[in-house]
Amino acid sequence: MAKLSADELIEAFKEMTLIELSDFVKQFEEVFDVTAAAPAAVAVAAAPAAEAEAAEEKSEFEVVLESSGDKKIAVVKAVKALTGLGLKEAKDLVDSAPSTIFENAKKEDAEKAKSEIEAAGGTVTLK
Repeated sequence: MAKLSADELIEAFKEMTLIELSDFVKQFEEVFDVTAAAPAAVAVAAAPAAEAEAAEEKSEFEVVLESSGDKKIAVVKAVKALTGLGLKEAKDLVDSAPSTIFENAKKEDAEKAKSEIEAAGGTVTLK
């Protein structure tokens, strides 16, 4: 097995959830017969800070059509063009507003969809 550097281990820990990290610490303590209470507390305290930073830098958005406004046909056309849906499916999506148009969309894609639908006369929110 290849030896991992400290930086590689840190990167691997960054990808773990808190539960996975906790399980790792328990297994580490059992295998090496040590107690990592203080380091574990530091790791657990640092993880929420990292999660808070991730929440601030949200990268995936949900694009929700709130209403089609008074230009429903233009909004249907915009939704059809953005989603690649057929005319009937796009119309049904617009008719069922508020409805989710995209889930887990990149920030740029979500903002583009929002601006195009709003330009057509619809009301959109990003979540």
